Amino acid sequence: MVIWLITIGAAAGFLATKIMKIEADLITTMAIGIGGAFVGGFVLRFLISMMGMLAGLVGAVLGAMLLIWLWQTYIKR
Repeated sequence: MVIWLITIGAAAGFLATKIMKIEADLITTMAIGIGGAFVGGFVLRFLISMMGMLAGLVGAVLGAMLLIWLWQTYIKR
C-alpha cells in the first residue's frame, strides 16, 4: 500500500502543481505529491475500497493540492 501511495503521489504532485499553476523543482513536486497521497489516501480510504484506483488518484491529487495551498498560504511568504 505504501509503495502504491508513493507511486501515485509522484504523479499526483505533478498534476497538482500543474493544476495549481506553481513552479516547483522535481524533489519538491514529488514531496508534495507523496505527502498528498498519504493525506488523501488516509482521508479517502473508504472511497478507495469502494471505487478502486481512480479514487486513489483523485484523493492523492486533492491531498497534494491541499498541501500546495497550505505551503503557499503559511510557509512561502
